[in-house]
Amino acid sequence: MDGVVVARTLHILAVVIWIGGVSMATTVVIAAIRRGDLGSDRLKAFQTIERRFVWQARAAVILVGLTGLYMTAELDLWDRFRMAEFWWMHAMVCLWLLFVFILFVAEPFILHRRFHRWATTAPDVAFAWLHRVHWILLALALITVFGAAAGSHGWLLF
Repeated sequence: MDGVVVARTLHILAVVIWIGGVSMATTVVIAAIRRGDLGSDRLKAFQTIERRFVWQARAAVILVGLTGLYMTAELDLWDRFRMAEFWWMHAMVCLWLLFVFILFVAEPFILHRRFHRWATTAPDVAFAWLHRVHWILLALALITVFGAAAGSHGWLLF
């Protein structure tokens, strides 16, 4: 098996873990926390689940970035970033950069402390905001995955 096949396989596996986690968090976990299904201390429930998954998400995002960069370099796909019909390549990079920022900068250095304070003083508002943001991230991710899957199999919009 050549390097590109291994990279593509690992890339897809990591995307499934990453975006699958976003989907699970959005549609199941945060919804259950907002309803109080996981106990009355919503912040504790959220932090318990988030603490266990954040490292999986970070590892998956790193693996997606490394394998994506490897495939782009190995297959010399740089010119695709100059063509509008490969919009999904741009979308993948932008989504990846957004999640790198969220997982490695915003969450540990900004959001963790502020969200804790907000969820303590106004939990309904804080968790509603968190849920909306996750829905937006999930929508962006699903559009990107759809475009990448279709585009990598030859379906172009233009």
